Amino acid sequence: MGLLSTALWAVATPVILFMTYTYLSLLRNYIVAIQIGVPVRAIPIEQTNPFWMIMDKQVLAFLKRYLPFVRDSSFARFNWRGFEIAERYKPHHELGDVYMVSTPGRNWLYLGDPELVMQTIKRGKEFPRCSELAAALNVFGTNLGTVDAAEWKRQRKIVATCFTEQANASVWSDTVVRARDMLRYWTSKQALTTAADDLRTLSLGIMSEVGFGESSQFEGHEERVRGAGGTSTTSYKDTLQEILENCVLIMALGPDVLAKLEKWLPKKLKTLQHACVVFQSHMTNMYEETKAKVANRSSQTSVTPRNFLTSLVQASHEMTSEGLTERQVYGNMFMLAFAGHDTVAHTFTFALLFLAGSPEVQDWVSEEVRAVLGNREAKDLDYEKDFPRLQRCLAVMCETIRLYPPVALAKWTASETQTLQVGEKTLVLPPKTMIIPSYSSLHTDPRWWGEDSLTWRPSRWIKKTGPNGEKELITPRKGTFLGWSEGTRDCPGRKFSKVEFVATIATLFKDWRVDPVPQAGVNLTQARKEVLEFIVVDAAPVLLLQMNHPERVPLVWKKR
Repeated sequence: MGLLSTALWAVATPVILFMTYTYLSLLRNYIVAIQIGVPVRAIPIEQTNPFWMIMDKQVLAFLKRYLPFVRDSSFARFNWRGFEIAERYKPHHELGDVYMVSTPGRNWLYLGDPELVMQTIKRGKEFPRCSELAAALNVFGTNLGTVDAAEWKRQRKIVATCFTEQANASVWSDTVVRARDMLRYWTSKQALTTAADDLRTLSLGIMSEVGFGESSQFEGHEERVRGAGGTSTTSYKDTLQEILENCVLIMALGPDVLAKLEKWLPKKLKTLQHACVVFQSHMTNMYEETKAKVANRSSQTSVTPRNFLTSLVQASHEMTSEGLTERQVYGNMFMLAFAGHDTVAHTFTFALLFLAGSPEVQDWVSEEVRAVLGNREAKDLDYEKDFPRLQRCLAVMCETIRLYPPVALAKWTASETQTLQVGEKTLVLPPKTMIIPSYSSLHTDPRWWGEDSLTWRPSRWIKKTGPNGEKELITPRKGTFLGWSEGTRDCPGRKFSKVEFVATIATLFKDWRVDPVPQAGVNLTQARKEVLEFIVVDAAPVLLLQMNHPERVPLVWKKR
């Protein structure tokens, strides 16, 4: 009995000590929070705790089912990753434009007022992006998304050389070709369940070719799987696709950890480790070849950047001591691939399902595309002539991002105390206080977006501007739409993503329409309604906000 008692104490003691430490940490942070003078809600577990992130929804679902009093508690409402999407503007309407969530790890200040959000954006030095959270992107080296201050300005200047009108024109032409190939593949299927995978492939192919000069043809998901035949991936595109499809694992562990544990890794992680090694070798070879071309150019011959890599290397070469190191070139290559691929791919998936549930919007988009093209075919879409006129296609993108922004950036006070002016009150914010612009509240608050703010309605973005019915996209009030962020640290690939999206939607919907495949006993009208309902329940943050199971909505394409 004495041995059993000793064993139980050996197990219980560290648990008790951990729970005591957690409680005292929460109490300390809660006391700090209430002194700031805003409404506070305390939760017992940090939302970003990796173990809690795996099980949060399951645990909360269990507790809500068997402990009814938990359902409306702060623990159930705020203690899971992605609660903002479910709650939307409700917390701010209940608690005010500013409220705080106190956790054992730190305090999180949520801002639901556009002017307050713009105040933090304009004061970027006092409220930088949280370096601790951004560090996960340093997979192959530091990059524009993870550095601050003078280093950010230096890298931003170099990365900006990638995003030219020449690059946008290439994005347009490449997208039209790939979207037509994807449409041919989709329209050959009686029921399509791989749309999300195919859209990722489309976006990755565009980024690989326009970004890094790696050409490839579009392959549908089934063609790609069949073509792989179970063999190891070796091409640049395939290895990058493997890494991006497992980005949560690679950002959590990193290539170095995978390499050290290679002997003990399960098969899936060994495949990922192999992809990291091969992808690094591709980047090294591409970098060395490009560097040699730039270094050996004659004084009479200029090198015109053909893609992002040549832009990075050439700008670094011209800036000599201010250029990027080799490791930073790799870091930015990965960052551009990740940011330029995953964000657009997830937006595509949301938009496609919204369109499948909204036939009237499909008709609205098709009407515009046909008017812009006239007697021309979709393959003849022209960047300079047509992109500025395809405003309804762009409105579909903006409205989708409004409801489901793929990235919500976090700021913090870093190592210093900062102040924030809220009306007549000055909030004193201690070091390491997280500052969260409440994207899902700002993007859906009826005060800025009307009573139907939770409805997907792309036409809200179009306004008439002239006596002859001229139309253009609205410019939302500053701070109410942060789809590509704001201020000096907004997304440098904003237009790149818009061009890719508009070219794809115009190509798909000029002559075709998409519908959900009704299940047994369900008519098409009900099936469309169920698609829209499914988006709400299935959307969740993984690394980015995305659909978890888009394959559960089979689609069918029909000629108009």
